[in-house]
Amino acid sequence: MGAKAMEVPGLKLQDVQAQVGEDGQGGLRLSLRAARADVPDMGWKRVGVELAGVLQRDSHMRWLFDGTAQLIGAPGGALSNASVSMVVDPAANTLEIDLSQGQAQASTALPLDQPTHAQISLKGVPALWLQGLLGTAWSGRATAGKLDADMALDLADEGVQASGQFALTAAGFDTPGGTLAGQAVNANGRLNIDTTASPSRIDLDASLHGGELLLGPIFARLPDHAVQLSLSAATHNGAVDINRLRVADADALQFDGAMAFNAKGEWQKLKLDRLQSHFPAAYQRYGQAWLATLGLRDMRVDGQISGSLDMDAGGLRSFAFETDGLDLADSEGRLAVKGLRGGLDWALDGERPATSLAWQGLQVRRLVYGGAQSHWQSRSGALLLQRPLDVPVLNGHARVADAEWRPAAAKGRRLSGSLAFTGIDMAAFSRAMGWPEFPGTLGGAIPGLHWIDDRIELDGGLTVNVFDGFVDVTRMSVQDPFGASPVLTADVQLNQLDLAAMTGVFDFGNITGRLDGAIDELRLVNWSPVAFKASLRADGGGRISQRAVNNLTAVGGGGVAAGLQGAMLKLFKTFGYKRIGLNCTLQASVCHMGGLDGDADGYTIVEGSGLPHLQVIGHQTQVDWPTLVRRLKAAVEGNGPEVH
Repeated sequence: MGAKAMEVPGLKLQDVQAQVGEDGQGGLRLSLRAARADVPDMGWKRVGVELAGVLQRDSHMRWLFDGTAQLIGAPGGALSNASVSMVVDPAANTLEIDLSQGQAQASTALPLDQPTHAQISLKGVPALWLQGLLGTAWSGRATAGKLDADMALDLADEGVQASGQFALTAAGFDTPGGTLAGQAVNANGRLNIDTTASPSRIDLDASLHGGELLLGPIFARLPDHAVQLSLSAATHNGAVDINRLRVADADALQFDGAMAFNAKGEWQKLKLDRLQSHFPAAYQRYGQAWLATLGLRDMRVDGQISGSLDMDAGGLRSFAFETDGLDLADSEGRLAVKGLRGGLDWALDGERPATSLAWQGLQVRRLVYGGAQSHWQSRSGALLLQRPLDVPVLNGHARVADAEWRPAAAKGRRLSGSLAFTGIDMAAFSRAMGWPEFPGTLGGAIPGLHWIDDRIELDGGLTVNVFDGFVDVTRMSVQDPFGASPVLTADVQLNQLDLAAMTGVFDFGNITGRLDGAIDELRLVNWSPVAFKASLRADGGGRISQRAVNNLTAVGGGGVAAGLQGAMLKLFKTFGYKRIGLNCTLQASVCHMGGLDGDADGYTIVEGSGLPHLQVIGHQTQVDWPTLVRRLKAAVEGNGPEVH
């Protein structure tokens, strides 16, 4: 027998060939082949079907069929080589179908007078076999796992309704955009799917344990104990709107919320309410990947925090948090907070109640600040500091007079304010920076601080009272301040620094007199110099030690002028000088050197005064910057301080 097409509710066969003949034992041998089978509600299209076996009737007048089934091109390779057993019982008005392939088993029972309704039982079925059904309501795809389930299935002209209990083992899935994914997830619970209306509906109540989940910006490493997940979602043309989402991991994280993704799997909305987080478990299971995207890796977090969050594809819309005790620190030493208490409440629109946030200790990069309490209020998208904030730092104080932070501003002005520093101990500062320790104080005012795009610009400047002179730092800016490689630019002026005190601290060899100079267009990348124009001058004369002469000579790659013999140099410990000058313009890892004056034979670094007359000449006009750094390091790590 043959047929061009055959159609029953929910199933269409094309190019059908069937053969029936006696098997010689009182039964009928049946074979059926269809070049194409379409089950739209199951997501099956252009599936080849081959069915072969023996059909016979028992004493109860039931039709029994035992044989094999092969589907060609079914999603996930479903039933590519399966055994099939069917029982047709007209008296009981039932059709029962049992399928098995390897360890996978599927059983279906349906009434003969209503073949669109079925009870389905699955055991050890590969999750990939259900890809067609999932594809009718979702753009994602199953990638791994086994499924046990007992489901009721109803096929309709408009779609399918399915509901029942399920258990997943080592399941995996992903989406085209890569923002929804799972790996080695174990789950059990109840699932309802309804594609008979637009949008389609999915309701899930499940317990998850083990494996990893990615839900937009949330990456979860699930614990071995049960995590409760409940959601209700609407799907349309591949887009997913999870309008009800509840997660409960008792010792780590709990929240109610909502999420949405477009057809490409890109997240469009995230809303978390009644958020309760307990650390360190919440960080280890749910926060590690998200904080890493902010540059905070391998964090140590302890305490608890509660709050809410609302954001969409355009950015933040509101957030609030409160804690009665939180400690956190990143492994790279860029940020640490001790004893954080209080909270913040911000919204893009309107006004929110005033809040306060206090801490016992704060570390930003290498600088350690003392405890303080800040007061904030949100108005029209800005968090405003309500009163000046005084923070102890390095035996002095940093005072923030005012501040306005706009958390939703991905571009443009993000932060503005003003601050001042008083009495900062330079000895403590130098210890924090890993420099040789030297006395002095730092102070100054920044009347305007502006964080625009990814750049912080600072008006005003800082003055360091050090070595009985002054160092003025102006025109400061920091690009990508919280990134892995921040870029700082500034101009530095040196005024009347006591060279005796300075060279004593840095163990360079003794020089007396006063130093002036400038380091213009200074540029530091990750706190290391990559460009500047430096000019250092000591024009008032003084004395210079033999060791300092040797070190200046080494730095300039030069030598002592021929007028002074090496034998005579050894007879004197110090020499008089009239002027000292050294220039360096750093560009592309090369320092272009200069001094007081120069010609084809070199440039003068030290111009002597009196007898013996000293003249130090530099001959290298271009020095590789790493080489120059090594020379300076060798100079200050030489034979120790000289005693005079």
